[in-house]
Amino acid sequence: MFTKSDSSGIETVIGPSVSIEGGFVSQGDVRIEGAVTGSIVTSGNLIVGEHAHINANLQANNAHVAGHIKGNLLVKERLELAATSKIDGDIATKVLVIAEGAQLSGKCNMGSGNISGGRAAGSNKKNSENNPL
Repeated sequence: MFTKSDSSGIETVIGPSVSIEGGFVSQGDVRIEGAVTGSIVTSGNLIVGEHAHINANLQANNAHVAGHIKGNLLVKERLELAATSKIDGDIATKVLVIAEGAQLSGKCNMGSGNISGGRAAGSNKKNSENNPL
């Protein structure tokens, strides 16, 4: 999903020693290696590192997930789940790529018609009270 030139344009990095609580909104690309609780919304790309722990609903244009997310994901274009990813929540995206070993516990809606409503599938599930989607 992300070429070398794409990753060089990352605007925000949440490092492994950083923990954030609350809503997080960005217009640019975001990389998360630490812990986030609340909500994450970016109109850019989202990269979730292997050791990241997120308890939040997420919205992004594209996303690559290698860490643990407890919450719903709305990805407008392409969502990639790496072998080390663990998702406990519902996802909605146009294109989904799942590596062998990735874990997904929740509903999945794919295709352009499934993301126009603004909420991840079954968004009344985990974290729906904080769902910005």
